[in-house]
Amino acid sequence: MVPADAIPLENLRYDSQGLLPAIAQDYLDGTVLMLAWMSAESLRKTLETGEVWYWSRSRRELWHKGATSGHFQKLRGIRYDCDSDALLLTVEQMGDVACHTGERSCFHQIDAQKQAPPADMLTELYRVICDRRDQPQEDSYTCRLLAGGSNKILKKIGEESAEVVMACKDQDPAAIASEVADLFYHTLVALAHQGVELRDVYARLAQRRGSGPS
Repeated sequence: MVPADAIPLENLRYDSQGLLPAIAQDYLDGTVLMLAWMSAESLRKTLETGEVWYWSRSRRELWHKGATSGHFQKLRGIRYDCDSDALLLTVEQMGDVACHTGERSCFHQIDAQKQAPPADMLTELYRVICDRRDQPQEDSYTCRLLAGGSNKILKKIGEESAEVVMACKDQDPAAIASEVADLFYHTLVALAHQGVELRDVYARLAQRRGSGPS
């Protein structure tokens, strides 16, 4: 749980209605899940309980996120901006659904079409790889790798690992970055081929890091 004294509440600058905008962001891949509003009371309850509370402007009452849907938000970290008038909440979204429409994120529309919200670069790349796996394209290198099965994929991982070692041995920053990028890509192909979610890897890393603020 985030400590109740994680932020100096007395320094926050609320608007004329006593509210602050609060952005909720996934603690693993950085996806922006939603934008809502917090009052001093909802912020205190959030820090005290470890689950996010907002202020509903339409109902004019405290709103325990997930109380009706079961899609609670567990607070992992909290920050405020340079003007102390906006909050960024790092959360673990229960059920992986934040939007009232049933979508993972409220920011899922582009030209009125539903699309997955943007996340970190590895997540975006993993999505493309999974799309190639599920909808093969004849001219795709990723599809050829996947079609070759574990032996071909693992051989490439071995080759790329060796190239990372050599680039580091040569102390060549540009080559290191390039070779590590290749290793990351081929490792993601292996994950997709084996049906292992990238978020499972992130979750293991988060566990090893500890349960402190993000």
